[in-house]
Amino acid sequence: QVRLVESGGGSVQAGGSLRLSCVVFGTTYCTYDMSWYRQHPGKEREFVARIDWSGSTNYADSAKGRFTISKDNAKNTVYLQMNSLKPEDTAMYYCKTYHCAYWGQGTQVTVTS
Repeated sequence: QVRLVESGGGSVQAGGSLRLSCVVFGTTYCTYDMSWYRQHPGKEREFVARIDWSGSTNYADSAKGRFTISKDNAKNTVYLQMNSLKPEDTAMYYCKTYHCAYWGQGTQVTVTS
């Protein structure tokens, strides 16, 4: 059984930074590749970033150049460093096992102008 626990969300002014964390409990093959998604109010969840077992990453166009996904295997934690935040980044952010349907509970990010 896999459990994902996010933290690090909050309210920040435009141009600011936040770092989200996702602690992974119960590692399995599902947790080799991890990702972050976000959901704007009234919209479907959308992909933000992914990191695979080797550390290779890929990003949504909206995140490229501003967000960085990383992981610390010793801490079973995946991070999303978000810089140069914009009001349109306001959303609930979710950690997810990329190939399997395990989701965290989400952490709210609010960016004010």
